[in-house]
Amino acid sequence: MLSKKKVFALGLQHVLAMYAGAVVVPLIVGGQLGFNAAQMAYLIAADLFTCGLATLLQAMGTKYFGSRLPVVLGCTFTAVGPIIAVASGSNLATVYGAIIIAGLFVVLAAPLYGKLLKFFPTVVTGSVVTVIGLSLIPAALNNVAGGDGSADFGAPRNLLLALFTLIVILLVNRFGKGFLRSISVLVGLVAGTLAGWAMGMVNFASVGDASWFSIVKPFYFGTPQFSITAIVTMIIVNIVSMVESTGVYLAVGKATNQKVEQRQIVNGLRSEGAAIMLGGIFNAFPYTAFSQNVGLITLTKVKTRNVIFAAGGIMVVLGLLPKLAAITTIIPNAVLGGAMIVMFGSVAASGISILSEVNLREERNLLIVACSIAVGLGSAAVPAVFEKLPDFAKMLTQSGIVTGSLTAIVLNLLMSRKPDETSQASTEA
Repeated sequence: MLSKKKVFALGLQHVLAMYAGAVVVPLIVGGQLGFNAAQMAYLIAADLFTCGLATLLQAMGTKYFGSRLPVVLGCTFTAVGPIIAVASGSNLATVYGAIIIAGLFVVLAAPLYGKLLKFFPTVVTGSVVTVIGLSLIPAALNNVAGGDGSADFGAPRNLLLALFTLIVILLVNRFGKGFLRSISVLVGLVAGTLAGWAMGMVNFASVGDASWFSIVKPFYFGTPQFSITAIVTMIIVNIVSMVESTGVYLAVGKATNQKVEQRQIVNGLRSEGAAIMLGGIFNAFPYTAFSQNVGLITLTKVKTRNVIFAAGGIMVVLGLLPKLAAITTIIPNAVLGGAMIVMFGSVAASGISILSEVNLREERNLLIVACSIAVGLGSAAVPAVFEKLPDFAKMLTQSGIVTGSLTAIVLNLLMSRKPDETSQASTEA
């Protein structure tokens, strides 16, 4: 049984692992829409607050909501482009009206989507989990170099700092025992940040500028407005997220050594739909299961949901106390990149472990694995290949996880299946 202090530390580790991904979305959206400092601060606070509520709802689990899996929810990158496009063409009130309706769609459509899980046999789930890990690695290396658009991108000091963080994590994993080993990523992040501070790479200005307290208000940017075009756009965005989340649920199942049942996935997606509606009400974002945290579970072997409850609670508090939230933003990108290499690599290794149960000498299985991984990794590494497609198509192709997953599912359908093949996901109601 973990003590409260240990549960808090493990929860904080989950928050730090996903924090950059959670905060970068409001930074991009707010920057593109010309938000002032007050609006930007609100957007980040609302995002963290709603991330926390969404995570708590997901982990808690009731008869119809929540997967009861150790899953952390965060804002989906798939929604960034559509949100900016809709807001630029109309206003933010229209964006949030569309997000609320899209969330309701996810809640209602989840049971129907659950019936499609028979198309996720082991060869598909193994491919999807592998693609999740591999497609995130380019993002890790971007951070290793200092982060996209940084003035010192690729500078030797960034590479050295990332390497130092990685070595600390590996050493703690190799020689640490018990609880210390389970917080190896947190130790690496702290050690890397201290090293970055000594190198003059840590800026505390954001902490000094942040306010102490912020109250998240419903409909901060105005009463929701509704547009059919905007609603359809957001529904498509969230259908894509449903596919992505399914892969994350299955990956978490593998990391925690449990079979993920159909009911868990359906309830998890219902929970995401409720979280998306909360995002619309509090003027935040659509939410999805974060793949960043799967690698952390794989690495630490800590499976208890109490840690996820702690992570959700910490995010709620950070959303109410911007100055505390700002402290977490001082971690250099290179430090995050060093930690991401371990976490994302662990997800890919977990997928390879699943695929070890598949007979790859059978041509059908080999082709499914080969094509899904190639398409998924290719989409993540060279997203510009889809730049000239229509906006609808770009939404489906901008995520390597989605393209790889859809490739595996479609190929599994098109190629003949043996009658004795069993599905990874149960078809229980």
